[in-house]
Amino acid sequence: MPKGYWLMKSEPDVYGIEHLKAEPEGTDHWDGVRNYQARNMMRDQMKKGDLAFFYHSNCKVPGIAGIMEIVKEGYVDHTAFDPEEQYYDPKSDPDNPRWYMVNVKYKRHLKRELSLQELKTHTDGLLQDLPLVRRGNRLSIMPVTKEQWDFILSLE
Repeated sequence: MPKGYWLMKSEPDVYGIEHLKAEPEGTDHWDGVRNYQARNMMRDQMKKGDLAFFYHSNCKVPGIAGIMEIVKEGYVDHTAFDPEEQYYDPKSDPDNPRWYMVNVKYKRHLKRELSLQELKTHTDGLLQDLPLVRRGNRLSIMPVTKEQWDFILSLE
């Protein structure tokens, strides 16, 4: 079965690629996703061994900072049930969970960060269908085709 490719966004001051790299074994859970479409991708489509771009969002220069690997497939996001957690959801029920997460492992930083502005200069080619560069797309997780993945890596 072919490997899947993804782009996953996080704010670097909340949880950036340096945070992931510093985790024991460079591995952590990707929690706090509270969008049904993104949840469905994590729950139903992400597979162990898939690769993802780590994208820094909501910062001075948003862009792709590095690469991580999916090391555990979708499972219930337990932070939704804990009122002490940042991503607590009082409507989420452990007997019928609403939110899911995956585990990711740091692979590497890109040779240079690829800014959103730079990626948008390639929307006349392979990146024209990349959800990231489409106007109004705010999803925190999105699929990337193998061709888009390879093209983005060629920009490093």
